[in-house]
Amino acid sequence: MAETETQEILQMDVMEIMKLIPHRYPFLLVDRITECAPGKYVKGYKNVTFNEEFFQGHFPNNPIMPGVLMIEALAQISSGIIMTLPQYKEKLLLFAGIDGVRFKRIVRPGDKLDLYAEVLRLKGLICKAKCRASVDGELVTEADLMFSVQDIP
Repeated sequence: MAETETQEILQMDVMEIMKLIPHRYPFLLVDRITECAPGKYVKGYKNVTFNEEFFQGHFPNNPIMPGVLMIEALAQISSGIIMTLPQYKEKLLLFAGIDGVRFKRIVRPGDKLDLYAEVLRLKGLICKAKCRASVDGELVTEADLMFSVQDIP
């Protein structure tokens, strides 16, 4: 009988996320990581509130979360896949590329933006992840994101 490998599934609140990545308010765009299998996949969310600073200008009387910030939220949650691995501890993960971006739906205040990323390739200091965001089970955006691991200056 073959032994099966079991991997710990991590969860993180916002305080633990801030230990993982350098982002802070108003640019920290992940509220919670609900599931993280290091080196494999991560799930979490961003609660979108009317108090977000970007809603003051995007757009007054018609608040819409900017698509670039949805992509940034996906990039931030993707860091959970990599930065939880021991060999990348105390490193910095930088956005290196993006492919196949599609925006399918508007995100507004009151929405819970569910975030998901899974590793497509992780070799050395480069990672590629398949990412998607949804609201109420409906796809909002998807993209393949690339990252580069760097030493912290």
